[in-house]
Amino acid sequence: MFSYRHAFHAGNHADVLKHTTLLAIARYLVQKDTALGVIDTHAGAGLYRLDGDFASTSGEALHGITPIMAAPQETLAPALQSYAALVRSFNPGTQLRNYPGSPALLASVLRPQDRLRLFELLPQDARALQGNMAQLEAPCPVQVLMEDGFAGVKRFLPPATRRGLLLCDPSYEIKSDYGKVVTLVEDSLRRFATGCYAVWYPIIARQEAHDLPRRLKALASKAGRGWLHATLTVKSGKPQTLPDGQVQRPGLPASGMFIINPPYSLRAALEPALPQMVQLLGQDKHAAFTLESAGN
Repeated sequence: MFSYRHAFHAGNHADVLKHTTLLAIARYLVQKDTALGVIDTHAGAGLYRLDGDFASTSGEALHGITPIMAAPQETLAPALQSYAALVRSFNPGTQLRNYPGSPALLASVLRPQDRLRLFELLPQDARALQGNMAQLEAPCPVQVLMEDGFAGVKRFLPPATRRGLLLCDPSYEIKSDYGKVVTLVEDSLRRFATGCYAVWYPIIARQEAHDLPRRLKALASKAGRGWLHATLTVKSGKPQTLPDGQVQRPGLPASGMFIINPPYSLRAALEPALPQMVQLLGQDKHAAFTLESAGN
């Protein structure tokens, strides 16, 4: 699959949920001196221009990062404040032009003793990722691998220091991605049971999307590991019929983050942040969030 470009969706409501959660995890894990190995299975270009052709065409950031940045920062929950402050660091001046993807955000909080491995299969995005990471001059070693992240992570688990974080967030444009995520998590837990695994997924009208968190819960329970599941809905997912008879599809209405072996502090970080996401990003009466956890 070579059609998906995250640049169209950079800074949307799904990124707000994913990156707020990811940063809360990473900031907790780097509090311990021991080195941390971090893997992003579908890294994309790593850094995006919100005023570029892709993002400005979709305008999704206007209902995502833009309202977060426009809100009085002192009123935001600490996890959202931390996320917004890091995004702001990529935007000198007052205008929001740049949006850091997961690779740039992670590289900004990791330390010299940590290691960041970024998988990206799309050649154009992999080249952009390589350039963006070089320009960022991250304090930690960064390795960009132009290969399939689903298959490539196996040789890096377990990390030498036995401390690790893996983010898996494919586009799910191909239906088989849902099954590949489950296979990846199952195999990774066998190789490295104590690693922290963060899976992002879209909540859409597809059975595989609704089955994914249930299957991940089953894997975590079988392995005897704790888990946390957070979802953010910003609008109805039903198509709307316009007065001229045309059917308008709503775009992505909701997404979720499923974390296995979450930091004990993660639920407390998300409890005040999720209601604020609903308040700031909600587009209709269907806006809502859920937060559940077990074993942690």
